[in-house]
Amino acid sequence: MNSTRPLRLGICGLGRAFTLMLPTFTQDPRIQLVAATDPNVQACEQFEKDFGIKASENLQAMCADKTIDAVYIASPHQLHAQHVLVAASMGKHVWVEKPMAITLDECLQMINACRAAQVQLMVGHSHAFDWPVLKTRELILSHRYGQVQMVTAINYTDFLYRPRRPEELITELGGGVVFSQGAHQVDVVRRLCGGDVLSVSANTRTWDSKRGSEGAYNALLKFHSGAQASLTYSGYAHFDSNLWMDSVGELGAENAIFNPAQTRARLKGMDDPMQEAQLKSARNYGGSLWSGAPAQAGPMYHQHFGPLVVSCEKADLRPTPKGIFIDSDDGHELLAFEAPKIARQEVVDEFYGAVMNGQALAHDGDWALGTLEVCLAMLDASKTQSIIKDLAHQHGFVPQLGASSS
Repeated sequence: MNSTRPLRLGICGLGRAFTLMLPTFTQDPRIQLVAATDPNVQACEQFEKDFGIKASENLQAMCADKTIDAVYIASPHQLHAQHVLVAASMGKHVWVEKPMAITLDECLQMINACRAAQVQLMVGHSHAFDWPVLKTRELILSHRYGQVQMVTAINYTDFLYRPRRPEELITELGGGVVFSQGAHQVDVVRRLCGGDVLSVSANTRTWDSKRGSEGAYNALLKFHSGAQASLTYSGYAHFDSNLWMDSVGELGAENAIFNPAQTRARLKGMDDPMQEAQLKSARNYGGSLWSGAPAQAGPMYHQHFGPLVVSCEKADLRPTPKGIFIDSDDGHELLAFEAPKIARQEVVDEFYGAVMNGQALAHDGDWALGTLEVCLAMLDASKTQSIIKDLAHQHGFVPQLGASSS
């Protein structure tokens, strides 16, 4: 019999990722926030005010609470492995933000620790959870349109000019767009192409020396299924590719188009990296510039990660926040979606189902290990100007696509 009680969730990290997940946590009745820890005093005070629960001094102290079912780990990338090992060792199921970690060895330690403790390990949110991607995957697996041959994914954003902590601009610490943004695109195309990446070629670019790490890339992934995917991302953009998504922003809000001049203007005169880090903190949960979850001014649509075209043998599929456009020999049609009731509900669907009802995870540690392997291969391919082959962690994560129909 399926459980109906709320999952009691502790939070490790009250920063940007938590700020984005907060509307989901507070609106989905399957989640009950019961604890939190963060070195940011203001964020902890805000949590105590909002939820009437005293924040814990550290992760160990929080996990000592036997009533907590699971921990949501949204700490900086370089701390994910350490925090997952602590939570698992204390018997807590783990939901860790992407990227899973910044090295493959760390990922393997996390997977092994959670298996030894017999706790669930889910990695995300990535945009592979988005409803349009899930429904496109269903169409692919139906074989109605034949085999996937090619996927094109494009995204132009102002990512690199949003306020950053110093380590977010240092590749070796998980900074730059490949770890933070490439994980989204790689997760999405792996879901749609069968999961097993055969080879990776890529070029990353750094054309603003003041911003340190990689800010853009082009990559080509080839899959064992025979499909290939091209990925383009720029965090330096003056053009917003949300204009190609009916002006719906990544988080599903209507008319969410960035102003490149305004974005860059925020950083003018900030020569001290800590000053920029303080601005980022001020904009997040509990900060001086944070005014709570913003009221939705217009309709809310499904979230996305930029334009995406899936070319099958018999049709081109284009998932959007409002539905999937299908262009085939039969003409042009739109498989329309209802508006989401709760943002990112699909992420809770998966985690709650695994922890409370024993259902299999799709975005488990093995899957996320494979995604990180591809991201690291993109960095390596660009550095060595070579094609990276013989990837070791790409097998057995999702069902292989069947033979094309005649």
